[in-house]
Amino acid sequence: MENLQKLSEAIKTFWTIREKQKERQGLSSGVKDTGNRSAVTGGKQMDGFISLFKDLLKEAGMVDAEIHLKQAILPGFFRPTKEWDLVVISKQRLIAIVEFKSQVGSFGNNFNNRIEEAIGSATDLWIAYREGAFKPSGKPWLGYFMVLEDHPKSISPVRISEPHFKVLPEFVNSSYSKRYELFCEKIVRERLYDASCLILSSKDTGIQGIFTEPNKELSFNNFATLLFARASSFIKIFENENRRNI
Repeated sequence: MENLQKLSEAIKTFWTIREKQKERQGLSSGVKDTGNRSAVTGGKQMDGFISLFKDLLKEAGMVDAEIHLKQAILPGFFRPTKEWDLVVISKQRLIAIVEFKSQVGSFGNNFNNRIEEAIGSATDLWIAYREGAFKPSGKPWLGYFMVLEDHPKSISPVRISEPHFKVLPEFVNSSYSKRYELFCEKIVRERLYDASCLILSSKDTGIQGIFTEPNKELSFNNFATLLFARASSFIKIFENENRRNI
């Protein structure tokens, strides 16, 4: 329950910061960005969620871990480096990586970009791991956390163009919300990510910390529990190694 209350506070922070960024952008330039660009380019709106997971990792026993938000840069395979949103390193070992994403408006324009980015980043990371880029680390934990605006345009069925071949049946008459849900399920089942979380929140009620979770498999509690377990298990493994070396 405590974590859900903290999640609610993070939702409030998300919407509050977005609105403040839009107001500040308009005041400083005299001309507001079209759509949601000012809120997106301002950043910081995911800070509440990042802070929540920092606290969770400390509760798991990673008090002395390096939890990187800035300079959370890791080597890649297809590119020299990739900057992630949260990287956890302890005892010179890569423990966990979490990518935080959000989408408010512009659903049709940004959906495919989000999907391609997430798949590409995970693929690059796992090949870099296979090639020994993170030695002496064991397999790190990788999570994908998405906040989607709960809006008529995100929850209504979207027409699909099928000029040559039929799309997979699960996508027929699917909304962008459903497409994100299917995506988040598939990246876990295909083992691209260890866990994924999908949160829906509207601009009107999100400022009060209200949100919904469309899929129990993609719930915040499930995501947080798996990350907590990864952090706790590392602490126990490292402690056992130290005892054997005494």
